[in-house]
Amino acid sequence: MASEGFHESSQDLKPQTRDMHRAIVSLMEELEAIDWYQQRVDAAGDDALRTILAHNRDEEKEHAVMVLEWIRRHDPVFDKQMKKYLFTTTPITERAEEPNAEKPNEETTGGRRWNG
Repeated sequence: MASEGFHESSQDLKPQTRDMHRAIVSLMEELEAIDWYQQRVDAAGDDALRTILAHNRDEEKEHAVMVLEWIRRHDPVFDKQMKKYLFTTTPITERAEEPNAEKPNEETTGGRRWNG
């Protein structure tokens, strides 16, 4: 993976930055696992094995979403961008052209701020 370790000395990083890094690396690992399981589903010749592998892939999706939600709760910019783009039906690029929505506040970030 591209960035499993810290780029800077961990002693120089805030605890929030170290935790965010852990979350981001965990998300990367979950997404990689999803990709690997999907490839195995496609390649497997046995139906029962494909079913098991698809189940495992979907478990990894749950894990990825849990980490994404943690990131959203701890980073106001992620919170804002996720609220802007996720669970919408308009074309994604049209959403990008809309003026910025409300600024994140303590209610939308669970009272936490990560200023990475």
